[in-house]
Amino acid sequence: MRITRVLSASLLMLGLAVSPAVADSSPSPSASGDSSAPATAGTSFRTATEIEQGQTATANGSAGDYLYWSFPADAGQRPTVKATVKLPATHAAETWQIDVYDGLRRRQSCQYGTQTRTAAAGTPSVELACVLRTVRAWSEQWANDPLPGTYYVRLTVVDLTTGDLGLPVDTEVRVDSKDIGGSAAVDGSLAQPLVPGIAVKSEAEEGDSSDSAVLSSIEPDDGWSSGWWSDRWVWTAIGGVLAALAGVGGYALTRGSGRPSRVPPSA
Repeated sequence: MRITRVLSASLLMLGLAVSPAVADSSPSPSASGDSSAPATAGTSFRTATEIEQGQTATANGSAGDYLYWSFPADAGQRPTVKATVKLPATHAAETWQIDVYDGLRRRQSCQYGTQTRTAAAGTPSVELACVLRTVRAWSEQWANDPLPGTYYVRLTVVDLTTGDLGLPVDTEVRVDSKDIGGSAAVDGSLAQPLVPGIAVKSEAEEGDSSDSAVLSSIEPDDGWSSGWWSDRWVWTAIGGVLAALAGVGGYALTRGSGRPSRVPPSA
């Protein structure tokens, strides 16, 4: 009876612990119909238009332009960048490409997705997608792993005829992320996220944000390293509870049900 009570209490504790982890693992909510979404794009890294995850940013441009956006990504997130280019009614075949760079302007490879696509003559639109690798909280200096900070999206045409150069196009860009959880957790973290300009911020300026030299003001809704909680903590707790239950069960099986018989002393 006592063992049954212990098991019931342990299962109740595990259920309460798993609940917040399941809630945290859900995808980021989408902001549909957000009138505050940007309607322009930058022309370089320094003038990239800042967008939030879940926003659908739009911009008008010309075939041959370089269009830039930037967004924040924190540890444990796997960002997915999608872009749609609406082409004019008449055009020749042209190839569009989407590239993603981190805060150090290192080009990040796509885990999967159609990063480059050719639109045949007369095609009304072309859709591109790039699913990045999971953002890590820490990495070796020689590695090219995605790290927390600002990410840049560059959209441009890489192959078109001279006659189509400068034709007007309409673009849409959207970034969503999936929270991977404890499977991507590492034992370490960056002192600061890779946000452009944050390294030149002096200690004297840390108390006054107005004098900050940070070039990107956008960050996750809950702040950087908001995903410190993950299901890694839950599974660690589950392992500890199971080990304790195994010890209780082993003791109950080996102690016996009766008292040991008393052996009379020898004459």
